[in-house]
Amino acid sequence: MNTTAINRSVCPLIVAFAAALLPAAAQGQAYPVKPVKIVVGSAAGGPIDLVARLTAQKLSEAFNQQFIVENRLGAGGTIAGEYVAKAARDGYTLYTGSAATLCIAPAVYPKLGYDPIADFSPISVIAGSAFVMVLHPSIPVRSLKEFVALAKARPGQLRFGSAGSGSGTHLSAELFKSMAKIDVSHVPYKGGAPAIIDVLRGEIEFMFATVGSALPHVKAGKLRALGVTGSERSSLMRGVPTIAEGGVAGYESTTWFGLLGPAGVPGDSVDRLGAAIRKAVGSEEFRQRMLAQALEPIGNTPDQFAQLIKRELPKWANVVRASKARAD
Repeated sequence: MNTTAINRSVCPLIVAFAAALLPAAAQGQAYPVKPVKIVVGSAAGGPIDLVARLTAQKLSEAFNQQFIVENRLGAGGTIAGEYVAKAARDGYTLYTGSAATLCIAPAVYPKLGYDPIADFSPISVIAGSAFVMVLHPSIPVRSLKEFVALAKARPGQLRFGSAGSGSGTHLSAELFKSMAKIDVSHVPYKGGAPAIIDVLRGEIEFMFATVGSALPHVKAGKLRALGVTGSERSSLMRGVPTIAEGGVAGYESTTWFGLLGPAGVPGDSVDRLGAAIRKAVGSEEFRQRMLAQALEPIGNTPDQFAQLIKRELPKWANVVRASKARAD
């Protein structure tokens, strides 16, 4: 056989062998080697969507790879969660979950399409916020202790609004009601905006609002803030004590947004994503952009995130059971 004939016989074999090696070579590359999808359960422009988009931007910069946000609406963000829970376990489909979808939803949705512990790989909580208890200035109290005394003197007469049955604003108030041992009445609304409008009008007496929605009205003197729901004071409301400081010891309720993958995502991929998020969250630019949305940057570890979910699930299940809350 001449040289030309040998080359013609061998070259196709070399090409085929090289092609066979490509998948193995790709597997040997550090994650991610292709675009990653981050699924969000709310509409574009909302707080969780903004957190997801800023996170996607920072991860794209860190890995020199596309991180694309996809909005999948429905059932309070749980449809997006179910979609990711059933996705391939390769780390290329991620979920921006929240306290509502991971810790409250299992108690308020009887047929939830995922298990928040078994079906996800927690990566990091990105940011969060406390709620703030606000009331109409005409209510004759200036401290939490005075409010509790008033509520006990007028059982069932004080009304609180919420963004809807089973929402964080609703259950934060129900937890307060239980721990303070007072009788107050719930008025659910279709979202937080109409609820806070009715507090401003004096149609209802108080509510537990998001810090972002209440802050401008508190600054303008149109609402009075009695306490924030976190374990520490809000950096945006330093002069407002925590509910625990105000006299309800042990009280805490926060909302938070975190990144997760389906259960079984390789540990090294989770670690790489978590490290990149913590680095981004630690930057002053990220902090300022979160504060502009009335959110505090967090950036914890996968294990800390997993423990947070395990800790909050029974807490909110008890509150839902006691209040008989159901998703609107």
